[in-house]
Amino acid sequence: MPALVARGVRKIYRGGVEALKGVDLEVREGTVTGLVGPNGAGKSTFLRVAATLLTPTEGIVIVYGKDVRKRADDIRRVISYLPEEAGTYGYLTGREYLRFFASFCEDPEEAFKRGLEIASLGDAINRKTKEYSKGMRRRLLIARTLMGRPRLAIMDEPTSGLDVLQALAVRDIIRRSVEEGSAVLLSSHNMLEVEHLCDHVYLIHEGRIVESGSPSELKERYGARSMEEVFREVVS
Repeated sequence: MPALVARGVRKIYRGGVEALKGVDLEVREGTVTGLVGPNGAGKSTFLRVAATLLTPTEGIVIVYGKDVRKRADDIRRVISYLPEEAGTYGYLTGREYLRFFASFCEDPEEAFKRGLEIASLGDAINRKTKEYSKGMRRRLLIARTLMGRPRLAIMDEPTSGLDVLQALAVRDIIRRSVEEGSAVLLSSHNMLEVEHLCDHVYLIHEGRIVESGSPSELKERYGARSMEEVFREVVS
């Protein structure tokens, strides 16, 4: 069973702005699927629809056999969502933050221990999160997203603003989560990240999927040396 299937998804906001114009997309179990495109292409809108935060105007999105329109509560039990601009509760320590979110998981103690392991913040886990660097906060947020072993993790720019070493650490965490059985749908502006992390990539432009395939397939199709060159050819 696919983790997620989307067919003909349209999203029209108030005022007539059409953010999605018939998106077809599929996420397979045990894979990382990338959704990439220019700013304003519709990436974040689609991720919010998949995460049951927005209702599609038309079309269907099925997550593990359940329709986001009809079974949103059931879907929320098996997914997790990380927005690009997610924040932490500044007056909680990292430990308190993870403990709080673990309380919503099926096995709170196991989730909490896993969250500590994923975050790997050392003694800083006992400091208030308002004192954290952006990289530390992002690791904490990734831990919060994955500690409950979601069947599908939806992540909007998971390594946004991180330096090279921090980004590598986050990618390793995501890959390990997939190896343990999760599916991941993510957006990213970092084409190197997409190339090395994603099993399958959808390129979205002006609300439509305009190309898809594995990174190696896309590079071969366009005679490109990198996903950056594929991206330039597709959206130009």
